[in-house]
Amino acid sequence: MTHIVWDWNGTLFHDVDAVVGATNAAFVPYGTSNVTVESFREIYTRPIWLIYERMLGRALHDGEWERLDTDFHDHYHRLMLECGLADGAEDGLRTWAESGGTQSLLSMWSHDQLLPKVRAMALESHFSRVDGLIGAPGGHKAEHMAVHIAALGVEARDVLVIGDSVDDAQAAQHVGARAVLYTGGMTHRSVLEAQGVPVVDTLADALRHA
Repeated sequence: MTHIVWDWNGTLFHDVDAVVGATNAAFVPYGTSNVTVESFREIYTRPIWLIYERMLGRALHDGEWERLDTDFHDHYHRLMLECGLADGAEDGLRTWAESGGTQSLLSMWSHDQLLPKVRAMALESHFSRVDGLIGAPGGHKAEHMAVHIAALGVEARDVLVIGDSVDDAQAAQHVGARAVLYTGGMTHRSVLEAQGVPVVDTLADALRHA
């Protein structure tokens, strides 16, 4: 492997507590029981609206997804201010760069939110490209991965995707790259292990696969 595509939320950026807190806050009007980190991992999937349907036990009504998504992000952008990088993230970025490898960042978080956050944390210089989501939220990562890889001009067979979700593994498979999944994010370990790719508990272990 010569290039790593990192995921942001739940991988480099340890924000699972903010995600769970914002989800609970968005669902207050429904009177649903608060989810914990572990129970959230049990129901986490993509697209995100499927999580909400699992929480409600029914299909979303017209306009309900958009309202919940807006409420979630209003709370998330407040709560994420208390979050920082995952253990070993900064060391991993630096170590891979010093080894001569290249790396980029692809997130399903809004690009207009992602890039200022990466810059504020003085991380942009580590990446040859930073791409967040432009357009409607809630979809799959595969098509965005294809665009990202093409823009980088690298061969997919030389790429390792490091993320915390099934979506990351499927996006890597979609372009012909390899993947390693990290348990520090939103997805339960058993779900990650079912993807047939390496599953690790630390970012340092993820880098060993590169």
